[in-house]
Amino acid sequence: MEKYITAFTDAFMGSVQWTWKSILFEVPWYTNYFWGLTVISLLVWGLEIAFPWRKNQSVFRKDFWLDGFYMYFNFFLFAIAISGFYKLLGLLFGDIGISVKSMTIMDISSLPMWAQLVAFFIILDFVQWFTHVLLHKYPFLWRFHKIHHSVKEMGFAAHLRYHWMENIFYKPLKTLGVMILGGFEPEQAFIVHFFAIAIGHLNHANIKITWGPLKYIFNNPVMHLYHHSYVLPKGSYGVNFGISLSLWDYIFKTNYIPEDSGTIEIGFPGDEKIPNGFLKQIIYGFSKRK
Repeated sequence: MEKYITAFTDAFMGSVQWTWKSILFEVPWYTNYFWGLTVISLLVWGLEIAFPWRKNQSVFRKDFWLDGFYMYFNFFLFAIAISGFYKLLGLLFGDIGISVKSMTIMDISSLPMWAQLVAFFIILDFVQWFTHVLLHKYPFLWRFHKIHHSVKEMGFAAHLRYHWMENIFYKPLKTLGVMILGGFEPEQAFIVHFFAIAIGHLNHANIKITWGPLKYIFNNPVMHLYHHSYVLPKGSYGVNFGISLSLWDYIFKTNYIPEDSGTIEIGFPGDEKIPNGFLKQIIYGFSKRK
């Protein structure tokens, strides 16, 4: 029992110290996700201000500050809080003989670095796309995902506005993806993580970008806006589930872009029942609501 308590405490304190060092610029720039997130956010916000798609939308749109707080809460505060539990799970799996290598299907360690990064990016993006589909398909999961879809005006910070339970759903499957690839992240994985943050911010931003012919590979704001559409195709539980890549939607026929005016209503039927304010929203979903 002592080793579990020690592991939990060390993981928690390690996360706290690393985040604090990041704020103080005491970690290498390529692992400094605090300032990386901040710089990317400011750059994309600057693009929203300079080239707004919906001209009548305020620079400080509805729930701008709430979504900004969600960014740092989900990316750092909750990550610190949960770090000890993930360490405990790792120890428990090790004690019953399950290691990161035991589930390896494709060991990418022998590939060139660029190939490792591409494989890492594609596999993890597919895992996230699949998880995203589940969040829409199953009512229990949708209860929590509703917080993300309660956004009524799109902007970059809406990217990381989501219920903390989504971390619980995504993390095990993302970890499984890493295990499948040989149980490690490539040395230059920070490139993938920063790229994913930038794409996610742009997808939610008030900017009209389609990427031209590359729209069949990379997700974009026009495509993702319809993911948030209030009105969905009849019989559908969602469309355009792509995270960074759009190709999964084109492969599995979940793509839907009927027009590109950017003027559609977003949200979902019943979104007026979502409580206002961060504290009420993070406990939302634990009781069944009609």
